[in-house]
Amino acid sequence: MKRLLHGIDVSNWQGRVDWSEHAKAGVSFAFAKATEGGDYADKFFEHNWSGMRESWLVCGAYHFARPKGDPATHAQHFLARLQAAGGLRRGDLIALDLETNDGLPPEQVARYARRWCRYVEKHTTVRPFVYTYVYFAKEGNCAGLGEYPLWIAAPNHPRGAPAVPGPWTDWTIHQYSNSPLDRNVFHGTRQELTGLGYHPR
Repeated sequence: MKRLLHGIDVSNWQGRVDWSEHAKAGVSFAFAKATEGGDYADKFFEHNWSGMRESWLVCGAYHFARPKGDPATHAQHFLARLQAAGGLRRGDLIALDLETNDGLPPEQVARYARRWCRYVEKHTTVRPFVYTYVYFAKEGNCAGLGEYPLWIAAPNHPRGAPAVPGPWTDWTIHQYSNSPLDRNVFHGTRQELTGLGYHPR
């Protein structure tokens, strides 16, 4: 059985994060919120991005999806914020946080997500993770996203044993706890995780 790598994810809600302490405690990877929609930027992202890197964690950045907006504009906003914080290095990860429909029907939510992911993949060569919940995916909001690795939020399931909604057949990262901090596991090695990240052309 593959080993589980331990990770966390953070946003402005956590304030200033002590990354060296998390690294000492066995955290191997992390995701930090960079942007939301087309104009919001997390004020702690640059601190988190550099802190993760300085602590030798596998670095991930995520965008909180607002499906009512234009996916290309939102992707540009995310990539600009990422670049301003120092940009991507080999093995860095990207994710789309897809958990709200903004009052839109599932097909429109899924179309937004597909377009955002394709735009980011085209401009970075990184295939984004899709973070979502089982019930949200089952409503059809993730249609057509099965080619992207699944980061599933399933805090009511045992660590490393989440339910997997369609269109996926397997999970890649499991967020198994969200109190007092979002905690995650990846089933594989550090090398396998960075293999899903950025690799310069």
